Amino acid sequence: MQITVEVPDEIARQLSAGQDLSRTALEALVAEGCGSDRLSDDQAADLLGLNHYELDGFLKQHGVYLDHSIQDFQRERALGERLWQKREAERAAGLDSQNR
Repeated sequence: MQITVEVPDEIARQLSAGQDLSRTALEALVAEGCGSDRLSDDQAADLLGLNHYELDGFLKQHGVYLDHSIQDFQRERALGERLWQKREAERAAGLDSQNR
């Protein structure tokens, strides 16, 4: 869907602050959509062409903080632990091959 908004030139210059007003409007729409839980993280990231880490930074810049459940934190902790163990195993394997 394409949305067209008529804005007087003087106000458009004021709102854009030298940036692309279309992008500024899209970002404001996405920030509002995330803040009101009408957009999912995936939808927001897709609309803005960002990955999830970039989206998190974008939302923080716009004062939108996502509610995370304890399950979200537990899942992130478990993933971090698995990645750490994998890294340690790779490191140990590399040290073993160097000692031969």
